[in-house]
Amino acid sequence: MTASVAELTACVLDGSYGPSPADFDITSAFWLHHTTRLPGAEVTYRNYYVLLRVGEVFGACSFEADELEPSFCADTSGRTLADVLSSDDPLPVRIAALDAYLAAVEPHHESPYAEEIVLPAGTPDVRARARDAAVAGLLEVAEGTKVALIGVVNPLVDAITARGGTCLPCDFNLRRTASGLPVTRDMTEVIDAADTVVATGMTLSNGSFDILLSRCREQSKPLAIYAQTGSAVARAFLPSGVTALSAEPFPFSQFSSRPSSLYRYRTAT
Repeated sequence: MTASVAELTACVLDGSYGPSPADFDITSAFWLHHTTRLPGAEVTYRNYYVLLRVGEVFGACSFEADELEPSFCADTSGRTLADVLSSDDPLPVRIAALDAYLAAVEPHHESPYAEEIVLPAGTPDVRARARDAAVAGLLEVAEGTKVALIGVVNPLVDAITARGGTCLPCDFNLRRTASGLPVTRDMTEVIDAADTVVATGMTLSNGSFDILLSRCREQSKPLAIYAQTGSAVARAFLPSGVTALSAEPFPFSQFSSRPSSLYRYRTAT
């Protein structure tokens, strides 16, 4: 059982997951910033991503404002994944490298365990609601089920409540959901109070994933991850505490109006 992101990284570096990461070159590095405000919403989401291209795949990781400067791109293209994974580069860069390696070894579209969900063409709100309904479909939510939502996306709040669940939201950057629910900053508070937990892949980029994973294991609570950040990294924990995963590799749905795919995984609880 893989216990932590650090342990997973060590296993990748020692060849336990296949080819050496020293054999994978980063051909392109990207620093992305975009904002989103869905129709009728009062909140503008400000999103930052680091992306590392390796062959046909992209490793992806979100990060907070001012955490990483665009200048990192000039120093990262041409390096190997082993070099980045064994460095003291900022955590989001190392997570993107880990994601790139695991996606290169087994792309989501080639995994025999993945269920492909094609999101429809349409406006940003149509595609966001389809995506979040697909995520909510991973959850075992009955009437009154308390669902800890770590990393608030308002359409996902709606999808949980539409299934009869009680949403317990947690986020560093919001105080209330669009529907008026209070949002806490204390992740352990909502995990302890919940029957089931769903969390964003950004827990990988802010270093809270290991705490999330161990707490859900200790309490035997189902843990679903919805991930643009580190989707292949989260997949590596499916037999080790993560019970369901919605993996959305780059290019993400918000960057296109055309049909695109995400990949759902499930494992026994």
